Amino acid sequence: MKRILITGGAGFIGSHIADRLLKEGHNVLILDDFSGGDPDNIRHLFGKPGFKLLRADVRDRNVISQALHDIDVVFHLAAQIHIDKSIIDPVETIDVNVKGTLSVLDGCMQNDIEQLVIASSSEVYGTAMKPSIDEEHPLNPFSPYAASKAAADRLAFSYWKTYGMNVSILRVFNTFGPRQRSSGYGGVISIFLERVSAGLPPVIYGDGNQTRDYLYIEDTVEAYMQAMKAGKSIAGCPINIGTGIESSILEIALKVIKLQGRANLTPVHIEPRPGEVLRLRANTKLAKEKLGFMAKWNFDEGLADFAKWYPAHGVKQWSKSG
Repeated sequence: MKRILITGGAGFIGSHIADRLLKEGHNVLILDDFSGGDPDNIRHLFGKPGFKLLRADVRDRNVISQALHDIDVVFHLAAQIHIDKSIIDPVETIDVNVKGTLSVLDGCMQNDIEQLVIASSSEVYGTAMKPSIDEEHPLNPFSPYAASKAAADRLAFSYWKTYGMNVSILRVFNTFGPRQRSSGYGGVISIFLERVSAGLPPVIYGDGNQTRDYLYIEDTVEAYMQAMKAGKSIAGCPINIGTGIESSILEIALKVIKLQGRANLTPVHIEPRPGEVLRLRANTKLAKEKLGFMAKWNFDEGLADFAKWYPAHGVKQWSKSG
């Protein structure tokens, strides 16, 4: 049993990680300021043995340092995750994502934390220069969000290289599933489900041929668990977490239409948006070698599961801004 802190733990991915850790018998402290996270994501955890919540800003170094006093492992997921918002307000995005990461890195070093697992992003690569992206692919961030994640990624590496910190870096490709909001650049599947369920056509920026490597939430959580188990063996080593399979935005829109039984709907195409990556597909070789990780859910299975969850939860959750 470990004592684990999750920054951004009220968010989509962080809340699922908290569920898994508590199920396995660990003690979990979530730190979140709810600027992006949603209390509804973790409300079912209130009052559970081993669970605590601290409402705080990840950039507050004093609070972070104090919160880490009795912690063994940290999962750092707190971030401003929306690409559109980063284009409108790059200063805030970089401040949260870079300064926040620095705050966590320093706090972990001061408290001699056993392991820190950092959530990086596939967006750090920009558009793929080859069919699949391995960890040696150049970092070419297109948006301020992507640049902030690249900076945080390399900051984490520098703390391993300079100070010997046991920090793991997971470059997670596009995750989807229950609790994902329909706001923000990364939630295209949520947005499509919301619109199509309401009888509205999915809106696609550009021609829809841009691709992503979509990972179902259950697999993403498993990757984080395997990273924790791997410990020092993956320190300083960025690892792609994906499926190795790419899907186009247009293909996804058509699948959602079919799944929801809305054959009368046709996707609407509008002007491309700035900062958009055109192609992403993970090379998963290192994840298999270092973590023994392979995605178990295929895209269609994950989409069907997500669509099944939506009617009882989606409207209530996705009507919120943020």
